[in-house]
Amino acid sequence: MHIQRVAVLFGGRSGEHEVSLVSAESVMKALDPDRYEIIPVGIDKMGRWWTGSGALELLREGAGSADPCTLPPEPGRGGILVFHEDGLRTQHVDVLFPVTHGTLGEDGSMQGLFELADIPYVGAGVAASAVAMDKVLQKRLHREAALPIADFLAFRSSDVKRSTDLVIDSCAQRLEFPLFVKPPSQGSSVGISKVHDVGQLRTAILLAAEYDVQVLVERAIPDAREIEVAVLGNEQPIASIPGEIIPNNEFYDYSAKYIDGASRLLIPAELDETTSARFRDLALKAFTALSCEGMARVDFLFSRRTGELVVNELNTIPGFTSISMFPKLFAASGIGYSELLDKLVELAHERHGRTTCLRRTFTPSKAWHRNDG
Repeated sequence: MHIQRVAVLFGGRSGEHEVSLVSAESVMKALDPDRYEIIPVGIDKMGRWWTGSGALELLREGAGSADPCTLPPEPGRGGILVFHEDGLRTQHVDVLFPVTHGTLGEDGSMQGLFELADIPYVGAGVAASAVAMDKVLQKRLHREAALPIADFLAFRSSDVKRSTDLVIDSCAQRLEFPLFVKPPSQGSSVGISKVHDVGQLRTAILLAAEYDVQVLVERAIPDAREIEVAVLGNEQPIASIPGEIIPNNEFYDYSAKYIDGASRLLIPAELDETTSARFRDLALKAFTALSCEGMARVDFLFSRRTGELVVNELNTIPGFTSISMFPKLFAASGIGYSELLDKLVELAHERHGRTTCLRRTFTPSKAWHRNDG
């Protein structure tokens, strides 16, 4: 059997840096050593790239043996360029597996580099990654696709800081409290607040403006259950059974996700067959509406009080930690962790093979562009 070299990328200049390290460790432990040679590639908070067996320790502990490296943005190189003490060498890579949650890793930036390098990679492409990371654009596309979403307003952070009172007045007039305030290009609930009055709203929008160039304000769904569905595939995606998050805090914030350890995952969610099927169908439609490929986790809010159901957000690089819903949902659907990673690698190759057949150049009938003097 051909042993594939899989470069697992983690860390990065993101508020989700620490989450990425834990996800990457889980992925590297679960990749079958009989099928894959793992190449750890860590990106520190300064944006410097490191590779080697000590890369994860270097990023997590600030100490470890690793070599500086980079990914050249040109086809034909075939892998990671390593600045070894003996000189430059190329570490061949068959597949790139980004576990770089958040900005500059999940927002299309990294995926654009992968496209330039012409190496197969796991997950969504450039456009889908960028749109999904920007929750304002994501909501607009989901609304265009007739998917149910919560009422929302979006503001530039510069306007929030310059005209705070006008922004607050606009929200109070057009939306009903309670509200959620978010930096729309962050993940893991970084910078998110739930507010019940104008005083809390001021603090929340100024906080969100510190994390992003936009601020998203949306209506909270009353007495909401948090339902999640995992999606896997390229042109013919499949959806997992739904699961439910039962947060320890008022909502599933960063602390509830990673620190408190008191939130619970209920898999499968307690739903009747018709409602469960509706969640799965909406998850596939949300995935398709953004032209996603590879994988995603679609998060819903489902009101106990009114029965209202809305698509909250879609994540193109979902968590892979031991407590993350994406692998747990597929495990409960019959696809174990290692098999799930195998399928993601296969999907990366399938898409790369499909896109490399496309014409990338055009030869005009007349060489009008040449300087003939």
